[in-house]
Amino acid sequence: MSEAEKAIKKCRAEIDRIDDRILELLNERARCNAEIGQLKASGQATVFVPDRELEIFERLEAANPGPFPTPAIRNVFREIISASVSLQRGVKVAYLGPPATYTQQAAIQQFGQMADFHAAGTIAEIFENVESGATEFGVVPVENSNEGIVSHTLDLFVESALTICAEVHVAVHHDLLSRSGEPRQVRAVHSHPQALAQCRRWLELNLPNVPQYSTHSTAMAAELASNDDTLAAIASPVAAQLYGLHVVRSGIEDSPNNTTRFLVIGLTPPKPSTRDITSLLFSIKRDQVGALHRALEPFALHGVNLTRIESRPTKVRAWEYIFFCDFEGHIEEPNVAKAIEELRSRCDFVKVMGSYPRAEAP
Repeated sequence: MSEAEKAIKKCRAEIDRIDDRILELLNERARCNAEIGQLKASGQATVFVPDRELEIFERLEAANPGPFPTPAIRNVFREIISASVSLQRGVKVAYLGPPATYTQQAAIQQFGQMADFHAAGTIAEIFENVESGATEFGVVPVENSNEGIVSHTLDLFVESALTICAEVHVAVHHDLLSRSGEPRQVRAVHSHPQALAQCRRWLELNLPNVPQYSTHSTAMAAELASNDDTLAAIASPVAAQLYGLHVVRSGIEDSPNNTTRFLVIGLTPPKPSTRDITSLLFSIKRDQVGALHRALEPFALHGVNLTRIESRPTKVRAWEYIFFCDFEGHIEEPNVAKAIEELRSRCDFVKVMGSYPRAEAP
């Protein structure tokens, strides 16, 4: 055995010793977590506490001396927390199915692999699952960096009693998938409307005469393509593996910075964290001159930073709109509370969708 081989063997023995210690500490942590679970059970407290998770991630990232890469800390501890939560009583999460959708990826990114995931056929079904108690949380798409708002999600919030508990940002990379992997065999392309829109330029240049059909999800499109050689789906690489498809072309999204924002919805609002944002819906008094300006004025008067605003038709009367906005801060902060109070006095309708921790950009 050479000196190098002896040195490698010695290092591996040390790694084994360290791994044994890590396993011992994981079980020690699990026992503490199980005790917390027993204490929570008496009060029916939720096992998902986003502000506490954020505190853990930020503390460890700040304390990391290296060489272990800081960006990997969050991924490692996400799964540790997920396993720990499963020891308490687990958490049921509804997502837009079938498996391998980007919504499921967002759910895994937020809750880890050990959560109890339930596939829903539509976004409305996700809301229904959470409202009925069939699942504790749901994950729904709300916005894409290229194509804008997912209007159906906002429409459901208008009547729903659910609150936003967290947000998740997922980098989206689309592949064109088919059973054969041969572009000349493609006679139709299926995918979610947002995915089709995000790949519009590529489709026009490369498959200009091929019809496009909308499905409820990208994974549903992959499932259809798995049963027909003439169909192609725009979906994720994960969907290709799950449904036994080949890649016709990878990375066909028109923008390399394609990101989708997802919301975690539930019945119980989270506690304040170190970096909260608040989302709300409002409609203005349309018979008043400068009504929108008056509605937005309280944010400036009380030093609340408005980060986005978008309008949606109310679907009740023609040319009436509901505005969706995000701003920095939590509703329990005095300046935010005052701004919302004044907003209510100037609008026909105001609904706070939730205050929750702002997600890291992918």
